[in-house]
Amino acid sequence: MSKEIKTIGVLTSGGDAPGMNAAIRAVVRRGISQGKKVVGIKRGYMGLLAGEIVEMRSHDVSEIIERGGTILQTARCAEFETVEGQEAGAKMCRELGIDGIIVIGGDGSFRGAQKLAALGINTIGVPGTIDLDIACTDYTIGFDTAVNTAMEAIDKVRDTSTSHERCSIIEVMGRNAGYIAMWCGIANGAEDILLPEKYDYDEQKLVNHISDNRKRGKKHHIIINAEGIGHSVSMAKRIEAATGMETRATILGHMQRGGSPSCKDRVYASIMGAYAVDLLCQGKSNRVVVHSKGDFTDFDINDALLMTKEISEYQFEIYKSFAM
Repeated sequence: MSKEIKTIGVLTSGGDAPGMNAAIRAVVRRGISQGKKVVGIKRGYMGLLAGEIVEMRSHDVSEIIERGGTILQTARCAEFETVEGQEAGAKMCRELGIDGIIVIGGDGSFRGAQKLAALGINTIGVPGTIDLDIACTDYTIGFDTAVNTAMEAIDKVRDTSTSHERCSIIEVMGRNAGYIAMWCGIANGAEDILLPEKYDYDEQKLVNHISDNRKRGKKHHIIINAEGIGHSVSMAKRIEAATGMETRATILGHMQRGGSPSCKDRVYASIMGAYAVDLLCQGKSNRVVVHSKGDFTDFDINDALLMTKEISEYQFEIYKSFAM
């Protein structure tokens, strides 16, 4: 017989992502509509261990769907990576009367959810990360907003780069995944994209490409550099020395995590949050909500964490055919 869920906890963990508030709102309102009590857990697993919870009613999530960040705050918690921390978290759930938890975050957050599930706390994961690096899903909350933020910033850098006939290296976020870089590279018409999954660290190829383009009369050169490669400032100095072309590095940084979420992030996050509540109400546990092949479904967290994700070879080949 499945465990009856009376109280649902919701937390955000790891890096924040635009659309997390939409997911929180969905969890609260869907949960209440199903007759459940919903509590917010502050500061992720750190807040769970400290017992930082607050009951959330419908009006508590009014006018948050359009806000970036997370009203519950978020943090990374090294203690929760230990067996002792995980057991303490499960014990705290029982003491607080939390029957199930919805965890909004990335792979690291799901590992914590996996451990809680193994300790008898029903858990559902909702993918919230701008990096798009969760293998079991085609969509993660925040990616759409982040990539549009980066795209708009790169457009502006291109304007001034063209005016001054410069080479611009623009570093985007994504940790060790190159999805923001790939999408921006195509959307912004970059001459070169450096992806952790593909880059061979042969800067002479970049130098040759810049030199060849200048001979053809091109006045600027845009290089999108993924965070997983980094070192954009020192790279710019080396390229300027090798080509004689003024080269500037721009690191977009955490602006990509902020801002009002896009329509897609608001809608998809809302659906995923509601879906997570429905799974808990069905007695499910150790599942992650995903968007795959055009629809919303769910995966076993154990299986999801074993999966790997690669850059599309076809998309990468398309970029290369455009990069002239």
